[in-house]
Amino acid sequence: MNSNDNSLGAHEIDMPLTRKLARLASLSPAEIAVLSEFQANPRRIARGREIVAEGRRYDGLLVLLEGVSLRYRVLQDGRRQVLNIVLPGDLIGFPGCFFENALYSISALSECVVSSLPFTRLLHLFETHPRLGAVIFWSLSCEAAMYAEHLIGVGRRSALERVAHFLLEMLTRLQAIGLADERSYRLPLTQELLADALGLSVQYVNQTLRQLRKEELVSIERHQVTILNLDALAALADFERSYVNRARVAEFSPENWPGRPTPLT
Repeated sequence: MNSNDNSLGAHEIDMPLTRKLARLASLSPAEIAVLSEFQANPRRIARGREIVAEGRRYDGLLVLLEGVSLRYRVLQDGRRQVLNIVLPGDLIGFPGCFFENALYSISALSECVVSSLPFTRLLHLFETHPRLGAVIFWSLSCEAAMYAEHLIGVGRRSALERVAHFLLEMLTRLQAIGLADERSYRLPLTQELLADALGLSVQYVNQTLRQLRKEELVSIERHQVTILNLDALAALADFERSYVNRARVAEFSPENWPGRPTPLT
């Protein structure tokens, strides 16, 4: 760590987006400072409030700092399809910012804290900090991989496999940002939410959760999810965590990029 590192406090390094990206690549003090700027304008969003409305124009992104939100679409007959769960460190508004209007809605599942990030500021990274820009867009590609897994789940997995896979995905994602231990996490899940996310009826979700409890695989009590038998649940769901558990990528090492920023060690 060089002398410039003294200006970096533990708070900056532990901010959600910074912590998330640090799992993908070693970050230099300058890169951490940029990420701190991205997360430096917090504002609170009340539970249930719409953050992004489908069909409306917007040109900025948000970084979710605290809480949980939903990305979803409501069909004409009122049915809701949840596309994914947005967790701290995730960007809100991508890829919709590339289009004239928002493609999906995003609302706060719990009270949330967000920070505004102009899309032009993110694009400017490719001039000022190209490696950091690439790391961020690589992280966004991991989100696309999750959408593919959800499509496979809805198309080919049984109800039992879908629920098991979803619970394991949430465990792995929350572990990546320090919000889950080895086998358990807290998340404001409801059976209705699970049904909307997995393309199932509430009755199917209820039956599936009862079966997982009966087989001593999962316990859910007051939003506390505990995986009782991790290996058995992963085998049941055919869960491969590599698409969520972002490994470090050699191509992002400082020596492969102009300027060779000094990583934090």
